[in-house]
Amino acid sequence: MIEIDNVAKDFTLHHQGGTVLRVIEGASLRVGPGECVGLAGASGSGKSTLMRMVWGNYRTDHGAIRIGDLDIATAAPREIVALRRRDLGYVSQFLRVVPRVPTLDVVAEPLLTLGVDEDTARTRAAEMLARLNIPRPLWSLSPTTFSGGEQQRVNIARGFIHPYPAMLLDEPTASLDAENRETVLRLIEEAKARGAAIIGIFHDTDARERVCDRLIDVSRFSPASAA
Repeated sequence: MIEIDNVAKDFTLHHQGGTVLRVIEGASLRVGPGECVGLAGASGSGKSTLMRMVWGNYRTDHGAIRIGDLDIATAAPREIVALRRRDLGYVSQFLRVVPRVPTLDVVAEPLLTLGVDEDTARTRAAEMLARLNIPRPLWSLSPTTFSGGEQQRVNIARGFIHPYPAMLLDEPTASLDAENRETVLRLIEEAKARGAAIIGIFHDTDARERVCDRLIDVSRFSPASAA
């Protein structure tokens, strides 16, 4: 479902004479249905850069990144937006939402965008929020006022509310207590069981060993390491 083929990424340092710095080169990876692949490597090795390339936030300077039949590297913005709505989910470390929108609506929004009726979407959102232990009195409030751990759980509820065929997980168990960490790991296992292809970054060693089928050391794609 996810195929990364000979990908490279450059950054141009405009405040340093326009120097071009290649940070990833020759990255190749395939993730099949029901498989979770963890990105490993030291800080600065390119894990987040590679994930942002798959998500389409960073341009791919060489190679191909295919989610199903779509090549992210050459896709039009509207195609990437459509892919994110339907086929590619993303749970980041940070919740980015419009202020003053109630939490229940924030979580329901991915389903509403797909045309699910409002009652069904809000019922499903309520189920996800309850499962992740977000107190009911908070559902009508904006999550921008929540604690870091609560915001992370809202992010997870939003990311798992639709059965995306492919998913990107950036530290999904960060900031969570043991009970909520267990809930998130079960959500990941359920996504794998239904056939989702997952790429994740997990600094939590126990979580990584539990849900990842294999690890890829991203530092091997670093030109600096090769030198």
